[in-house]
Amino acid sequence: MRKYFGTDGIRGQVGKGVITPEFMLKLGWAAGKVFNGQSKNKILIGKDTRISGYMFESALEAGIVAAGADVRLVGPMPTPAIAYLTRTFRACAGIVISASHNPYTDNGIKFFSSEGGKISDELEEEIEYWLDQPMEVVESDKIGKAKRIDDAAGRYIEYCKGTFPIGLRLVGIKMVLDCADGATYHVAPRVFSELGADVIVIGASPDGLNINEVSGATKPELLQKNVVAHGADIGIALDGDGDRLILVDKFGKVCDGDDVLYIIANHLSSKGQFSGGVVGTLMTNFGLELALSERGVGFSRANVGDRYVNEKLTQHGWSLGGEPSGHIVCKSITTTGDGIIAALQILQAMLEEGKPLHELLEGLVKFPQKLKNIRVKERFIPSEVPALQKAIAHANERLNGSGRVLLRASGTEPLIRVMVEGRDDELVSDLIDYLSAEVQKVI
Repeated sequence: MRKYFGTDGIRGQVGKGVITPEFMLKLGWAAGKVFNGQSKNKILIGKDTRISGYMFESALEAGIVAAGADVRLVGPMPTPAIAYLTRTFRACAGIVISASHNPYTDNGIKFFSSEGGKISDELEEEIEYWLDQPMEVVESDKIGKAKRIDDAAGRYIEYCKGTFPIGLRLVGIKMVLDCADGATYHVAPRVFSELGADVIVIGASPDGLNINEVSGATKPELLQKNVVAHGADIGIALDGDGDRLILVDKFGKVCDGDDVLYIIANHLSSKGQFSGGVVGTLMTNFGLELALSERGVGFSRANVGDRYVNEKLTQHGWSLGGEPSGHIVCKSITTTGDGIIAALQILQAMLEEGKPLHELLEGLVKFPQKLKNIRVKERFIPSEVPALQKAIAHANERLNGSGRVLLRASGTEPLIRVMVEGRDDELVSDLIDYLSAEVQKVI
């Protein structure tokens, strides 16, 4: 366990704990010390649309240049865009100021390495070491410089379009695109429209306060209504920082990350372009594992979090992985979860197979699965609480080997997540209520 970093960087409520300008100044300095090395180098900083991002951008910039590193500012950009731009600008690191799918009252920091992947545990520990050291400014002639990159959005748009097959166009596809009033508002509509789609855009008027408020990957209800109302072929919902997506078919049914993984793997397999297997997480529906097995596709589970999915992909030498929440990593194309690129993979499958979204899911039968999030004042590890150990054992006994139970602490929010999966929907419902009540007793 690290002091400041969680499963996806550093995150919390603005103005409380470490999510303050003072801490961000020190964090910038610590990052500058770690990444600058022996010679001056540059660190990219991007952010989503929440109002506090401007405050933290300035603080990070000041800390980094105080450590002697240069800064390149790209403004509001999706998280996966920072991963890409960090590589193309040959920066030593990339920083994203974002709290992903959380409300505007939260914010956080994510780091990318020079290769565009999440930084290692060792680098996080090194940053934490410098955070606890006295801050010292380099000599005046060694202070870093900050510049703004004006064409960052255009570069990322062209990169996304370049992942779509030459000669294939989205003409005839009518879609509703929900940008969650977040970081994709100015790039995602252009990607899909420039490829020929008829795009109806919602959630693309950020004001600093409305990110993830009424729409986006965690709130697909508005997208569902719009898809049906406009008679669209597909709905695409991105989250506030653009690293996850949720789809909606023409009937208004939501398709999650498990559905996306199945479609991509099945499509590539049918073309003879898929080898190895798929990495999911502890939350991945067992129905996906069975469906992939029937098609001769391997499957492996990682801990929850896209960084762990990425690590498992590297370990196996595989190229496709993700989470039910919509983080999809297409490692043969990009280095991290990217909602726009994953959506383009789905659209490619629809066009090349000549099938609507719902037909691409034929052959995937999911087990009944229910999830509840229980808010807590202080995080704790459920498996270390005797009462909850006993409750989990009782639930597993009732499932009798035909399902799964998972209680875990969220790595990004003060929540205990309770998941039950099994063949019997009524039993799953009973057990999710039972386990939730047991957690409530503990807190």
